[in-house]
Amino acid sequence: MRLSQIMKSVAVLASVFVLSACAATYQNHGFVPSDDEMLDIIVGVDTKKSVESAVGKPTSSGVLEDGAWYYVGSKFKHYAYKKPQEIDRQVLAISFGKSGRVSNIERFSLEDGRVVTLSRRVTDSNIKGVSFIRQLLGSFGRFNAGDFLGGG
Repeated sequence: MRLSQIMKSVAVLASVFVLSACAATYQNHGFVPSDDEMLDIIVGVDTKKSVESAVGKPTSSGVLEDGAWYYVGSKFKHYAYKKPQEIDRQVLAISFGKSGRVSNIERFSLEDGRVVTLSRRVTDSNIKGVSFIRQLLGSFGRFNAGDFLGGG
């Protein structure tokens, strides 16, 4: 009887281990200041330096000197062998005016986002039917040595 109880205990522990291995795990990426932290930022008063000291440096910034700062945070769900799924995204955009002071504060979520199709430009080869190696080998002997030796 004692052996059967040990076997039952092992079976229960193995079941718990197997079921816990199938549980989803969550990972957070990035940083977005909370609404409470943003209460200290005053539109028209605060500057980049005061924003940085209040909530930290941004994840990214706009390309213009007086552009916006973007704080981006995402939460991903990982489940077994499946591709990770983004279940939450927050973007906090702080815009700065010409004076260098905060001009606008906006918060966006995953629901506010939209899919943007990127344009991909690929240059086709203008030489048809000639391999790269053939082009490379074909260029040997087609130069003027005087151009490389300082002659005219």
